Amino acid sequence: MAKLFRTAIMGPPGSGKGTISKRIAQNFGLQYLSSGHFLREGIAANTDAGVLVKGYVERSMLVPDHLMSRLMLPRLEQLTGHSWLLDGFPRTIAQAKALNDICQMDLVISLNIPFETLRERGRDDVTGEPLIQHADDRPEALQARLRHYKDVAKPVMNLYKSQGILYQFSGTDTDRIWPYISSLLSTKIPTQPLDTCQPSAQA
Repeated sequence: MAKLFRTAIMGPPGSGKGTISKRIAQNFGLQYLSSGHFLREGIAANTDAGVLVKGYVERSMLVPDHLMSRLMLPRLEQLTGHSWLLDGFPRTIAQAKALNDICQMDLVISLNIPFETLRERGRDDVTGEPLIQHADDRPEALQARLRHYKDVAKPVMNLYKSQGILYQFSGTDTDRIWPYISSLLSTKIPTQPLDTCQPSAQA
């Protein structure tokens, strides 16, 4: 059996994570796991976690770390025999540490997209809804969301950087960034049979 490969993609709202994630899944055979999909699925199924999540979503509040982990980690534990790509999880250092307790990540992709490009795209990568609901607060509200993302994401990126598995890509056009990501994954995803043990990544 080939060595399993576990990766995640990070980026601010509107960064094109969903588009790139789908290309990775299609081209490299990874199972695409979107936190937004799991949130909606949990709510629709009326699970205990889903009921709690719904309360936060309806009030436009961020879902707490413990609840996101409670929703995501059991699903990942069911996929122990699969290679996958996570989109939207982990978003915080607490989520990253919880994920680290159940599996060793192989690679994390971080998208660094300029503010002007994000403003032009203007849609949330999880819900698909406009990032800004009112035209008069568009720049301020988007900048606030980006500041929040950077503040929360920085410790997560530092963790994965310390493990030697963080790769950052900058640009304004998904089609221009994609060849670099594809080239990286072509060198990282194992093609020959290897031991299924997951050694700790070294810088």
